[in-house]
Amino acid sequence: MPSSSTAIAEPRAGTATEDPHHARRWLILVIISLAQLMVVLDATVVNIALPSAQHALGFSNDARQWVVTAYALAFGSLLLLGGRVADLFGRKYALLIGLAGFAIASAVGGAANGFEMLVIARAAQGVFGALLAPAALSLLTTTFTDLKERGRAFGIFGAIAGGGAGIGLLLGGVLTEYLNWRWSMYVNIIFAAVALVGGFTLLVHRRSEHRPRLDIPGTIAASAGLFALVYGFSNAETHDWSAPLVWGFLAAGAVLLTGFVLWQRRAEHPLLPLRVVLDRNRGGSYLAVFLLGIGMFAIFLFLTYYLQQNLGFSPVSSGLAFLPMIGALMITATAATSVLLPRFGPKPLIGLGMLIAGGAMFWLSGIDTTSTYASGVLFPLIVAGLGIGLAMAPAMNVATAGVDRHDAGVASATVNTAQQVGGSIGTALLSSIAANTLSSFTAGKAMTPQLMTEAAINSYTTAFSLAGAIFVFGAVVCYLLLKRGVPAQDENAPAAVHV
Repeated sequence: MPSSSTAIAEPRAGTATEDPHHARRWLILVIISLAQLMVVLDATVVNIALPSAQHALGFSNDARQWVVTAYALAFGSLLLLGGRVADLFGRKYALLIGLAGFAIASAVGGAANGFEMLVIARAAQGVFGALLAPAALSLLTTTFTDLKERGRAFGIFGAIAGGGAGIGLLLGGVLTEYLNWRWSMYVNIIFAAVALVGGFTLLVHRRSEHRPRLDIPGTIAASAGLFALVYGFSNAETHDWSAPLVWGFLAAGAVLLTGFVLWQRRAEHPLLPLRVVLDRNRGGSYLAVFLLGIGMFAIFLFLTYYLQQNLGFSPVSSGLAFLPMIGALMITATAATSVLLPRFGPKPLIGLGMLIAGGAMFWLSGIDTTSTYASGVLFPLIVAGLGIGLAMAPAMNVATAGVDRHDAGVASATVNTAQQVGGSIGTALLSSIAANTLSSFTAGKAMTPQLMTEAAINSYTTAFSLAGAIFVFGAVVCYLLLKRGVPAQDENAPAAVHV
């Protein structure tokens, strides 16, 4: 990878007055954060409501996964295209169209009278989410140019990106328990309406000065490759890894994405210019977000199982149980980007954060049949939040720093893609390993309630240990990949960052 430093530039003289967003930048941050929160929590808020939706609409257990998979497939496969569309045609319009479409799809999903209508609505949510998510992050990148302010803004945004899934668990539990499952969809209309009004009044449309043709071959290869990859891992949740629906799609995804990279090297107007990902700091940050996405899955999924099935927590109580982690995550995310990143650079923060998160997962793997929330879960959960916040927010900041203005959208989309694909891999890999662990534990034994409890907890702790190993591996690799010191502050950095 090139050895040149990733530039996090100070604003040029006169930028504050020339930039129409500067005076209203903190209000814009509220709108951007609201849009990001809607996208992030949508996965878990629906997961909590899914059993109720299944009962109401009468679809099978085999069909249930498609309510989750339809969103993941559309979102994950179209993110790069959504980011480039925002670059070419304007981030304000991309954000507003994404918000409006997401709201309409949510209304359709909430009013669904059958399984097919619900799945189509979820896929539509994914399509519009793939447009608004990179637009939101790229608007954050181009609106906040002062180093200290950028750090605070990315701390808030990173906290939402890391903690939004936990907030979704709580919100999903409250809505399902006190209203009904349809409100897990309708609630997005409220978020989107507020963000739409704010976006219309606060954002200014600026045409891109760099308007190359859209890379059609690259778009097809990237979208099809990401679709195949996410679909293959999704099938691994319900099929054996040797099934053609698993390995066949994974192989096809690998071939298509390899072809995509080769094409980007020679394309005149590449969908994802390789200069965006080949910088060591940005490349290391994308890898960190990807691995954090894998490991975080174990916390939210298996800990929810443990709290509800073994400790007897209600959906609302389960959501409340994650609040200490979210609080810790928000504290370190904000401090890491506003105070620590400008002083120490990303290398020690991302590496240490992933090590702390890994240690927390190994600690959490010590739960047994006698553990309680206070004795076995609370403190490792807080430590995990501290570590994830320390790593996630600086990674998202550095992953989008120093790119040309006309590449800001696709750079932001790459962050979202890394997190989404990481989550898909985590879902398949850890679920499969946990299921195999449970089967091995019970093989040849009498199925007593005590045995089933022990087997379930053993499967959870195995998943936690593996997640811890992934975090530690990520800490080592990212530490070796990221450059020492604070990224250079180049006054002549690309205008993209100055807007």
